Amino acid sequence: MEARTRPITRFRIGSDETRFGDLEFAGGLEINATSRHFGALSGFRFVDGQGRFIGVTDTGFWVDGTLARGEDGNPAGVTDLAMTAIAGRGGAPITGKWQADAEGIAARDGTLWVSFEREHRIAVYETDGEKRRWKAAAPPPVPLHELRRNRGFEGIAIGTEASALAGALIGVTENSLDAAGNIMAFARPGTGEPFEFSVAKRDDFYVTDIDFLPDGDLILLERRFNVRDGVAMRLRRIDDAEIRARATVDGEILLEADMRFQIDNMEGLAITQDADGVPRLTIVSDDNHSILQRNLLIEFRYLTPPADAVGG
Repeated sequence: MEARTRPITRFRIGSDETRFGDLEFAGGLEINATSRHFGALSGFRFVDGQGRFIGVTDTGFWVDGTLARGEDGNPAGVTDLAMTAIAGRGGAPITGKWQADAEGIAARDGTLWVSFEREHRIAVYETDGEKRRWKAAAPPPVPLHELRRNRGFEGIAIGTEASALAGALIGVTENSLDAAGNIMAFARPGTGEPFEFSVAKRDDFYVTDIDFLPDGDLILLERRFNVRDGVAMRLRRIDDAEIRARATVDGEILLEADMRFQIDNMEGLAITQDADGVPRLTIVSDDNHSILQRNLLIEFRYLTPPADAVGG
């Protein structure tokens, strides 16, 4: 399908401001396509530097494409856009909202992990060139009866090399709460037993995605929606060293933005590293196939702390 994009040059509507705390707005795009199937993007990862990407939709599709960049490194367009049905065991496409509600994606060394809610599970896919083969699927390592039907593991990520959780698969639910009213999460290390932890529930925001900074800390993308206040997004930084069995972690709020800013239903987060070492946060929205919503991609450079970390 052909992508049609419109540049977003201002994050705060009507303002030329580019610095928001430690984050510097680096541009964005409003994206449409020639196929009615495009949209509903709920998870997003770069798989080749900061260009080629893969995403999943909550309607059961892979989304592939390339983010074109200008000389300044900021978003300039989308090319090679395609969608294919996510397959399950035996290679048949997954059908039905109950089965196909893909929400999060993690990628490492040719392996993809995809989290599904409603029927809560994490599926593993192996890539061979442009082909993706279903390998396995298993319930997340938490009591399934404690997960809300439509508030499961929206965010999954693999710990970066510099992290205390290097190589571990981390999952955070959207809004399934533990006995203390905090957000349920898990860690599945490369070796050793998986464990549960919690993220402190703050206000009426829900978690929609997660990813690791090059230095190892975890970034949460959160969303709020209510009739009184409308839509809002938030970014929160979690110290990776505090993530351990039965811990409840909290962290610094890096950014909170409401309808005065260029946001929508922000659901996907991917973190990369620029050539100068500065982390770059790419955030995408899910339009829910609604004419009242938009498919957005916005980016920020995280200017603090100094970017001398290894990884990316």
